[in-house]
Amino acid sequence: MEPQKKNFKIVSDKKSARVILPNMLTLIGVCIGLTSIRFALDGRFELAIIAIMFAALIDGLDGRIARLIRGTSKVGKELDSLTDMISFGVAPAFIMFFWKLNALGRFGWLLCLVYVICVALRLARFNVNSNQEPSWKDNFFEGVPSPAGAILVLTPLIVSLSGFDLFQLNYEIIVPAFFIITSFLLISKFPSYSFKKIVIPRRTTIFLLFSIVLFFGLLLVYTFNVIALSAAIYLLLLPVSFIHYQKIKKQHENDKIQDDDDLEDVL
Repeated sequence: MEPQKKNFKIVSDKKSARVILPNMLTLIGVCIGLTSIRFALDGRFELAIIAIMFAALIDGLDGRIARLIRGTSKVGKELDSLTDMISFGVAPAFIMFFWKLNALGRFGWLLCLVYVICVALRLARFNVNSNQEPSWKDNFFEGVPSPAGAILVLTPLIVSLSGFDLFQLNYEIIVPAFFIITSFLLISKFPSYSFKKIVIPRRTTIFLLFSIVLFFGLLLVYTFNVIALSAAIYLLLLPVSFIHYQKIKKQHENDKIQDDDDLEDVL
């Protein structure tokens, strides 16, 4: 009787196999974030910006893929935060330091340290709050998310590369201002749209697909112009998200008061 052959398996079960793909994407994001620092060291700031954009794209995909294939894990969650710390905290700080902040000496380095610390605090708070029960507040972030913070601090460099700098901006003032404001937004409780629970009607799906293809087409042709405009639109959305949050919050508070009054009438 021949011995039964065993099939060679890389992983022991289906759950482990599902976990590998999103974690691989996360680790690729780490490599891209570190590579952006290398580009900045060589003075190739265009490639450094593009690398950060790729890291942001991967950051948006790995979590969604993990939830789609049911491959979420505690290791993946912590790994994602560490990746964000490198790609959207350390890397943008180094890029801007090599570009302009090094001319400010110790003050420029201090701004980099403050920004990176604020990113770390933002990610730590996000990990703690992510364990809470679902509510209407899930449509908003507390403070600006780290990928958006990275784009905001890089905005002066992006504008200089886009050709929109028609008035010869004073970057020695603008760059520190962007660092200070973004650091505050990261650790504040300022509500910003999360865009995670947007419901798209089926009849508009084709228009959504067309818009996505058009956006990425324009991004390939007019890379830094599109990124600069996207950053400007995001900045304009911040006060809109604040007003929207306050409106929904007031509505829920009124509904809660009404429910409490109804319970008192019953008793």
